[in-house]
Amino acid sequence: MNLTHKKILLIISGGIAAYKSLDLIRQIKKAGGDVQCVLTKAGAEFVTPLSVSALSENKCYMDLWDLTDESEMGHIRLSREADLVVVAPATANIIAKITHGMADDLATTTLLATNKPVMIAPAMNPCMWGNQATQDNIKTLRKRGFTILDPQIGEMACGETGQGRMVEPDDIMNAINDFFFKDKPLAGKHVLVTSGPTFEPIDPVRFIGNRSSGKQGHAIACALRDQGANVTLVSGPTALPDPNGLKTIHVETAVEMMNACQGNYDIAVCAAAVADYGVKHHDQKQKKSNGALDIELTENPDILQTISTSKNRPSIVIGFAAETENLVQHAKEKLLKKSCDAIVANQVGNKDNPVFGSDTTSIYWITKTVNEVHENLSKSTMAAILTDKIIEMMSDKAQEKDKVA
Repeated sequence: MNLTHKKILLIISGGIAAYKSLDLIRQIKKAGGDVQCVLTKAGAEFVTPLSVSALSENKCYMDLWDLTDESEMGHIRLSREADLVVVAPATANIIAKITHGMADDLATTTLLATNKPVMIAPAMNPCMWGNQATQDNIKTLRKRGFTILDPQIGEMACGETGQGRMVEPDDIMNAINDFFFKDKPLAGKHVLVTSGPTFEPIDPVRFIGNRSSGKQGHAIACALRDQGANVTLVSGPTALPDPNGLKTIHVETAVEMMNACQGNYDIAVCAAAVADYGVKHHDQKQKKSNGALDIELTENPDILQTISTSKNRPSIVIGFAAETENLVQHAKEKLLKKSCDAIVANQVGNKDNPVFGSDTTSIYWITKTVNEVHENLSKSTMAAILTDKIIEMMSDKAQEKDKVA
């Protein structure tokens, strides 16, 4: 689950279930989200502002009349900066106030001022939940577009048993994930992305490698993730941090990368700069002999071609080609030879367009019928363009399948 760049405002009202909100904050942070918290006066009877602040790594807001915050219209800012507002736990009291437009504290004022979607996780005594007044309020909020996470049936803190237990933090996280990603075009698709260089050891000291930084491959993995895909990133040695919200497998050699790429995928993007040749490894450091090293090269597995021709071939396979000359010609030849659906071709070795290690790139997008050029764009923008191309290809393949059926 990935919530990178997602901002969530969590409102914690007064109920014993408030202790679960601490775990919810932890999970949001673990998923890469930014969570701001508003704690009601009653909520502070169950969890402390210090705990909320420490876990969220942000200030815990409580008082509508905090002069510093309100000089900046704090309740308006809190309500507008979030992508989603979550009320957990939501007591019968705050539900009634939301329904009837009351605004007598920071939490309810913020809720009345927000123009963002609101998700509510009720928690209360079973009789309070079943009361017609509460049910009428819930019905009204549903009609207004609020997302209601119905409470669970179980034993309550008061000793009674019935429906009223707040859903678990895991359930709230699943609902948050659905809110952000359920309707994304790549939701449910499992995607493989390779990135970075491979290092082929000569001996315990030396290796053969290349200049790939992994910036483009990592950016592609993030762009696909942001469109709802379940991404597995297989990365050679880079200086880049692991992206949030996806699975990263670290490898060094081409053989290790090939082994890590085994599995069933809907889409494969082979952006890694894989060494064509490995080296017969020596256990001891090789000494210079007559000014030369004794190196015996061995051919590495062809990852792109293996994936493209496998029995469980992904629906879409994208390859990369880094060339120093005859870029388009060589890329078209590679497209046919490797049996992939498209090639992203880079001109390398040019001082004006270094590509390797740069934050910008220029590419040719090449298929059997298309030859497009995209110049001088950031690698993140290029990743977004590539992702749009993949979504379009998925749609075209789905339409072709429907015609055949």
